[in-house]
Amino acid sequence: MLLKFLTGTVILALSLTIANPAFAKESGLPVEQVKQLIIEESISEYPGTCACPFNRASNGSKCGKRSAWSKAGGYSPICYKDEVTKEMVDDWRKRNSA
Repeated sequence: MLLKFLTGTVILALSLTIANPAFAKESGLPVEQVKQLIIEESISEYPGTCACPFNRASNGSKCGKRSAWSKAGGYSPICYKDEVTKEMVDDWRKRNSA
């Protein structure tokens, strides 16, 4: 019974974190998860389908070197966790706090 309750609590916490970024700050979301959210935001802001090398083009092929990330100039999406700085994490937390 306790395990079922704890599992439900974890699922609820994850749901709240996804639905409400302010909850992410209040719940002490781990840095790795904040980095992933920053990457997802960056990719979603790109107007095309090939923001990052691992994305898929409209024909289903991997974007690879055709991605905005791979090209100099223009858009510079964040695609990988090692690109996310501590300052970016801190800024994200400030922007998404209650």
